[in-house]
Amino acid sequence: MLRPMLTHPRIAILAACLAVSVPGAGLAQSTADQEAKTRANNIAAYPDAARSLFGQKTTPASMQARAIGSYARGCLAGAEALPIDGPSWQVMRLNRNRNWGHPVLIDYLEKLARDVPRITGWPGLLVGDMSQPRGGPMVTGHASHQIGLDADVWLTPMPKGRLDREERENMPAVNMARSDWRDVDPRNWTPAHTRLIKAVAAEPRVERIFVNPALKVALCREAGADKSWLEKVRPIWGHNYHFHIRMACPAGMASCQGQEPPNFGDGCGTELSGWVERQYQAIFHPPKPRPGPKPKPKPPMSLDALPPECRQVLVSR
Repeated sequence: MLRPMLTHPRIAILAACLAVSVPGAGLAQSTADQEAKTRANNIAAYPDAARSLFGQKTTPASMQARAIGSYARGCLAGAEALPIDGPSWQVMRLNRNRNWGHPVLIDYLEKLARDVPRITGWPGLLVGDMSQPRGGPMVTGHASHQIGLDADVWLTPMPKGRLDREERENMPAVNMARSDWRDVDPRNWTPAHTRLIKAVAAEPRVERIFVNPALKVALCREAGADKSWLEKVRPIWGHNYHFHIRMACPAGMASCQGQEPPNFGDGCGTELSGWVERQYQAIFHPPKPRPGPKPKPKPPMSLDALPPECRQVLVSR
């Protein structure tokens, strides 16, 4: 378990990722009611912020499906919902209403889930946060997930039986990182995890996969001689309970701003070592906070910061 020193600014992102990803898993102990209270407080504090306006929309915009803007500054028209129950998947944290995405993402997640029993031997996938009904910034968690092309998939296998709503809100995911955060925990990590992530990386429509640096250590070790697929797999804070799938912009969709294709190699050398060391130092040896008053938090993103088309998405019926 992490020590209670995750409040330093250098690792605020790490703390936020862990707390949001796994309510009830040791760090946050967040229930649906507590999360709803946090959402209400954030909306009340900045009612005109983009996150408040999009976070209160409970249905998609009746428009042609389009990913608008960039992964961390945009919105989603014509979203589709991933059904909360499928033959080989179950959606988690239903209170968040974040099982929405562009049809490209929905199609791929359903295909991946169908293939999971063959790839891993698991009954299926547990799917975490995708996007809101109209995308946009979220009231709690996630800087990205704004245009319907991002999805968090739990590293905990789906149980054979169906989870009820309470279980989906409170069931903890499994931390795959070792206690020193330099590698995976061999009690939890299995070869099936590597096979799953490698299979996702092989999908041409997938742009990036994000995992904790400790997990990438294991992937680099277990990849063997062919590490080319690891170009898409990038280290990032948090992401020790789930991995993050990011789809490329759909072909011909000018409104969607994608990322450059991966061109930085497998990332298994000094780059990864640096991530691992920074994470270790930030968790276990953070510098002492500077004396004096804390700086005021930066105001959340305004609606004007999003593409102009997002105003139409917001007001559409």
